[in-house]
Amino acid sequence: MEMTKQEIELLSQKQPILRVAPQMRDLNNNGHIFGGWVLSQMDIAGGIVAAQVAQGSTATVAIEAMEFISPILARDLISVYVDVTKIGRTSITLCIDVIATRNRGNEQIAVTRGTFHFVALDENAKPRPIPDESRAIFIHEK
Repeated sequence: MEMTKQEIELLSQKQPILRVAPQMRDLNNNGHIFGGWVLSQMDIAGGIVAAQVAQGSTATVAIEAMEFISPILARDLISVYVDVTKIGRTSITLCIDVIATRNRGNEQIAVTRGTFHFVALDENAKPRPIPDESRAIFIHEK
């Protein structure tokens, strides 16, 4: 699922949920950033948004359609963008995109995209309903 330059440009005009510079310790033997590292950054950003939507604790329950489009390099700065795509009774579905900025900010590369599912949790770590007002705030007509 290759991203067009226009899609990358539209994403980069939004405020990222997370912006991180990978460290040398995050490199694999090929000189690229470990896929697990970027997955964890996506999960952190998704958790931030899911908690806002749920107005409380959430947990990741599934990741689907995870796609690595391009490698992340040692000097890249990554930006993680999150869109709420669906709010169920207790669940939240998020589309999470990662863009790498490289060559001293002169190039933006789509590196990964995934669909993450979170569930709102009560004080006993059991699923709980998401407040109705979150639907109006977080779901935007596409």
